Amino acid sequence: MSTLTEPALDLPAVDHGHVEAVVVHFDDLDPMGIMHNARYALLLERGLSRYWAARGHSFVGGRPTSADMVHAVREFAITYHRPVTGTGPIALHFWIHRLGSSSATYGFRFLSLDGETVYADGRRVHVRFDLATGRPTPWSDEARVIATALLAP
Repeated sequence: MSTLTEPALDLPAVDHGHVEAVVVHFDDLDPMGIMHNARYALLLERGLSRYWAARGHSFVGGRPTSADMVHAVREFAITYHRPVTGTGPIALHFWIHRLGSSSATYGFRFLSLDGETVYADGRRVHVRFDLATGRPTPWSDEARVIATALLAP
């Protein structure tokens, strides 16, 4: 039985936040051969999820491994600058602009692997909530520590 491993990629260096490789697949492309606009939100979700999962906050069997994973997207805004053409890895740079008691405002940029091309940028606001009440609830101390590492200067 063999296992697939991802090749090591040289990702752009940044002075804040985190850079994660995300992969554009054939089915992410529209009939013109460029990444469909709706796929940016999906790739952002996958990049953020991978970051948090590596730090112990994920979903197993469809259930959150921590209460901090119970959050909803309140806002999503994106500006497209250059089309992503073709398949393969691209870089996702993300950071947190603001960390509130129950919310987090992320900034993000989709970049070429060399960091020279910005395909799109934007922001996304998360609000943590209590499943029982449906009301916003504060992030845990552990999640705040992880999120603080993403804060922009």
